[in-house]
Amino acid sequence: MEVASRLARLRTVVDEAGCDGLVVGHLTNVRYLTGFTGSAGLLLVRAEHAVLVTDGRYGEQAREQIGDAGVEVDVVVAGAERHEIAAAWAVGLRRLGLEAEHVSWAEQRRLATDWFPDAELVPTEGLVERLREHKDAGELARIEAAAAIADEALARLRPRLAERPTEREVAAELEAEMRRLGADGPSFDTIVASGPNAARPHARPTDRRLGEGDLVVIDAGALVDGYHSDMTRSYVLGDPTPIQQRMLSVVTEAQAAGVAAVRAGVAARDVDEACRSVIAAAGWADAFVHGTGHGVGLDIHEAPRVAATSDATLAAGHVVTVEPGVYLPGHGGVRVEDSVLVTTDGCRVLTHAPKSTTIRPPATDPGTR
Repeated sequence: MEVASRLARLRTVVDEAGCDGLVVGHLTNVRYLTGFTGSAGLLLVRAEHAVLVTDGRYGEQAREQIGDAGVEVDVVVAGAERHEIAAAWAVGLRRLGLEAEHVSWAEQRRLATDWFPDAELVPTEGLVERLREHKDAGELARIEAAAAIADEALARLRPRLAERPTEREVAAELEAEMRRLGADGPSFDTIVASGPNAARPHARPTDRRLGEGDLVVIDAGALVDGYHSDMTRSYVLGDPTPIQQRMLSVVTEAQAAGVAAVRAGVAARDVDEACRSVIAAAGWADAFVHGTGHGVGLDIHEAPRVAATSDATLAAGHVVTVEPGVYLPGHGGVRVEDSVLVTTDGCRVLTHAPKSTTIRPPATDPGTR
């Protein structure tokens, strides 16, 4: 990955924000900028140099990971004297940026009083996150690897649905399969929702056993070297009712319309509208109760948002999901989701699990009757 160039790009946006330096405490952003993956780290970035302050557990790891990434950052191992090191780093800085979305009110007061009493602390929003929206080749390779693992894991698990396991069993087996295929773990707690539970977009798996006639929603992703994938497929066990078949058809059509709308320069809200208009035309506008998608990368949900309220414009290098759904209490729910790479002339779909929807029970051997 092109980690070594990221601090230079960050310094440009920090300067544009009118700041002389930036305190980066959000660990995902620290990882993006330095390659450091520990659970304790504060990155201090100014025009001349950058310092990562960590504790004794991570000194050697930080130096190794930052060195491997080719990033020019000094590593300082500190305990109670962390604030003294930070204050020395900040000498001469007039305006110091804080990550407003990741700093609590109590922490801001502590930083202003004990750490940086001579600097004006300035709230900043999304300086690192906006850099993270554009995925380089190394990042994309990791996301694609994660997506391929999730695809294969679902393919291996799909026949098991015909045996009517419980929701918890499906989720556990799918996550175990992703690990067997090389994932570091799941991207998030796998969603398996069947029957009435499928009418809840983010239902947690329960001990409910999948039954004949159920709609089943499976939302899963794999984690590879810090990068996530995200995909949803919906199935019906046995023959669908007319309304279930219509739900499956409408959501599949809406999702295809959303994917077709994705390209660089398109407003994210227009992709949402492409999905939403199909569902609204079917009479189910009120049953599509969430946004159409979100960015995917080091976080499972990151910028840009793909929703009616989004002010983002898609750009080449973004990776976003397209995941419309319809949820009808009494009938269940349907959601279909792909992760896609935005390109100048459209998009490239990264998740390839088949969208076939019907799960048939295993054939009965006449000799066992």
